[in-house]
Amino acid sequence: MHHRTREIRLGAALLEAADTLSEAFDTGRYLQRLSDHCVELLGASAAGIMLIEGGETVSLGVSSRQQELALDLLEVQHRGGPCLDSYGTGRPVPPVAIIAAHASSRWPDFTERALRHDVEATFAVPLRRHETPLGALNVFVPAEPGHPAPGGETELQLAQVLADAAAVGLTNHRTFTQYRSLSDQLQQALSSRVRIEQAKGMLAERWRTGTDVAFTALRQYARRHRRPLSEVASAVVQGVEDAEGLARERPAPSQ
Repeated sequence: MHHRTREIRLGAALLEAADTLSEAFDTGRYLQRLSDHCVELLGASAAGIMLIEGGETVSLGVSSRQQELALDLLEVQHRGGPCLDSYGTGRPVPPVAIIAAHASSRWPDFTERALRHDVEATFAVPLRRHETPLGALNVFVPAEPGHPAPGGETELQLAQVLADAAAVGLTNHRTFTQYRSLSDQLQQALSSRVRIEQAKGMLAERWRTGTDVAFTALRQYARRHRRPLSEVASAVVQGVEDAEGLARERPAPSQ
């Protein structure tokens, strides 16, 4: 790949990796696109990303090219492989020849499966954000005569750049989701409070009493019928409340 072309594609990949602040964001699609960029930029056979949380794999994403190969080689790593090594150490796993790794019993299940898929070599880089590990990116190199096998220092650095960009994008999306959830909760709480205040005012006006009496009746009714206070208040505002039941909950006038 011409250097200029690769620079343009890398720029496009990094831009896409940063575009995560959307409600329509799909983690699986995002990981697949990043894996596709890896294949294109590194001339690899396939690539895949494993997200790990609390020591457990929570998501897998593989390249469109040779999906079955990539998915198979990620799934078999539950008992060891380049992804888990990179995730565990927080450092890249430099290019490893599959035949040599298999002969030395390094990742036996993984290397046996890789040999079946005619994978010649592999390397992995960690997904990390501020020293927090999120997973790993795994690249698979084909065993093809005359194929310029990726896996030099430049390819390893490019893979790490993509992995770092993905870590930033994923972290930003998680933060975005948390803030959206908090915002929704606050909005619901505010709306609930507004409904309760409206219901208090309506009952106080109807009963010609103070709002504290109306609130006590609302609260007592909600407790007795095991309903959310905001739900009872909404019924009052909408005019579909149990008027007699609420009236019975009015506290007796103080002597």
